[in-house]
Amino acid sequence: MSKPIDFSDRMLSLGLARVSEAAALASAKLIGRGDEKAADQAAVDAMRTQLNMLDIDGVVVIGEGERDEAPMLYIGEEVGTGSGPAVDIALDPLEGTTLTAKDMPNALAVIAMGPRGSMLHAPDVYMEKLAIGPGYDAGVVTLDMSPEQRVHALAKAKGCSTEDISVCILERPRHEDLIAGVRKTGAAIRLITDGDVAGVIHCAEFEKTGIDMYMGSGGAPEGVLAAAALKCMGGQIFGQLLFRNDDERGRAEKAGITDLDRVYGRDELVTQDVIFAATGVTDGSLVSGIKREIGSLTAETILMRSKTGSVRRMIYRNPTL
Repeated sequence: MSKPIDFSDRMLSLGLARVSEAAALASAKLIGRGDEKAADQAAVDAMRTQLNMLDIDGVVVIGEGERDEAPMLYIGEEVGTGSGPAVDIALDPLEGTTLTAKDMPNALAVIAMGPRGSMLHAPDVYMEKLAIGPGYDAGVVTLDMSPEQRVHALAKAKGCSTEDISVCILERPRHEDLIAGVRKTGAAIRLITDGDVAGVIHCAEFEKTGIDMYMGSGGAPEGVLAAAALKCMGGQIFGQLLFRNDDERGRAEKAGITDLDRVYGRDELVTQDVIFAATGVTDGSLVSGIKREIGSLTAETILMRSKTGSVRRMIYRNPTL
């Protein structure tokens, strides 16, 4: 039996940045064109092509859906040349298809990579999420708390008034009570229409984004991607799977999840060191979107490694033909 190849995050990181850049550049042609499916497909095609150039033995554990529902980059799909380390891959080729189609802020191409078995194989169900940035004691806020209690607890830990706390929440009818609870404390709320991976990451860069906390329910796969980012940047995230019917519970069991009520912390969603890359498609709080200039397209990527805590911001200019 041949010896397993070590996961060299340093060597693979720039390759991962190229993957997210390719997806963002491909989808940029559809910004503001009103066609969500075409934008998503362009990003998927470009990301898959670039992934298959990497010397990895990769498996998509967070992808575009089940095999029968996604023609490319489906959960369980094998990617890479097969000659490198065995890795798990979590991706969203275009996080914010609606944002792209409508030319709204914070659309991203997102991908994370870690050693095989390092990421929760989250089924495509909802997850209740709660996240804060780095620098706080463990458990300063929890999912067991009410929205009001979370705001008060974080304000106390930060040494400020609740009115100085800003919370990011996905704007959905299901969050009406959550929003009302936060409003009672006097905290500010930034409502986002889509893109809760970016919403969670906002917490890790308060100085840049002005966001202290993220809360609310969204896709479980996006929760794993967000946890990978916080693994690199610091911060806390808690997630609990939510099930609406037996079919969704069956998806979880199929993914190997036996405790359906478990609350996952960041280091349970992502158990080992990972690398994470996100490239802006439209302008946002984290990175700039694709810029069209005469003869070129310019992209900004944030590239992170949890092993070293390094965060790089890179500008890539691609000549157009």
